[in-house]
Amino acid sequence: MKAVVLAGGYGTRLRPLTCTRPKMLFPIANMPLLDWTLKKLAKNKVTKTILAVNYMTDVFIKHYGEKAYGMQIAYSRDLDPDHKTLAGFQKLGTGGSIKKAEKLIGHEEPFLVLNGDILTNINYAEFMKKHETSGATAAIALHEVEDPSRYGVVELTNEDRIVQFVEKPALDEAPSNLINAGIYAFNPKIFDYIPEGRQVSIEHEIFPKFAEEGKLRGYTFQGYWTDIGKPSDYLKANRLLLDMEIKKGKLGKNAALESETEIQKPCIIGENVTIKSKSKIGPYAAIGDNVIIGKGALIENSIIFPHTVISDFTSIKGTIIGEASMIGSSVTIESGCIIGDHAMIRDNVTLTQGVSVCPSKEVKESVLTPKCLM
Repeated sequence: MKAVVLAGGYGTRLRPLTCTRPKMLFPIANMPLLDWTLKKLAKNKVTKTILAVNYMTDVFIKHYGEKAYGMQIAYSRDLDPDHKTLAGFQKLGTGGSIKKAEKLIGHEEPFLVLNGDILTNINYAEFMKKHETSGATAAIALHEVEDPSRYGVVELTNEDRIVQFVEKPALDEAPSNLINAGIYAFNPKIFDYIPEGRQVSIEHEIFPKFAEEGKLRGYTFQGYWTDIGKPSDYLKANRLLLDMEIKKGKLGKNAALESETEIQKPCIIGENVTIKSKSKIGPYAAIGDNVIIGKGALIENSIIFPHTVISDFTSIKGTIIGEASMIGSSVTIESGCIIGDHAMIRDNVTLTQGVSVCPSKEVKESVLTPKCLM
């Protein structure tokens, strides 16, 4: 079985962190999001995964190479490496990316497609089996949410046939609470419906037509599901994995915790981490490898990328801190802040809710209104 992971997004809502890495490589519970996905695909009998990439393609290739978790890894570039014109820089959309990968996918058997920025424990093999027995051209994995207005929403019959597909409806106009989970099963016939060489949205152009023609099925799954489209979603995904996968907590090899350090679970601490005395870590903290945390520090509901230094008596809540950042003493960083890679926050600085700091930026004074520091 083959799978296509749509991994070409720019992650604009997660800047400045996406200025230096694709969001699919963001750590969640100290492992890249895409690794969580690839591991589950391999367990569900996928033998080849095609990464449909665009932004920072070389980073993906360097990270995964040609094989991961026992699967063959191939790359389909939305933009050809030798393309010299500005026209080649347009995004192909979900449908265009699938069409571009047609030769790598082939026409021999049905295949999976999934958005790269989702985190779920769906059984992919079971989902594909339901699709293969239905005879439909396409199937969508469906998940029930409280607020469907951010997503594609379906109306589903008792026979699992989707009769209506509405992309991001107003809350009072949504036909149900069942949303498109960004996981699809397609027969190779799908290629006949996708125009070549232009941007195509599966959600806007293909699914509504299939719903009208009776060619679209939907299968609801239980378990967990979230995307990481924006910072609050990213923190939510980290909490979810700590609850569901890590549970009691995990301490990496060669981690050193000094006396009176308090670890509140669930929490994960990477390898070669140093935490000095009387610091409080957690709950819902993910501390990357080679991080140094000073004495009397407080870190909760936050993600700290590797190689960062956090000095004495600093408080960090609901924050994402990029790789190799330097956070001074007696700093307060409030919920909703994002600190880019290699940034430096000087002693006694307070960053209020919603402040973002660009990579390598030095901050010497407190910022008490939400803004981006460039």
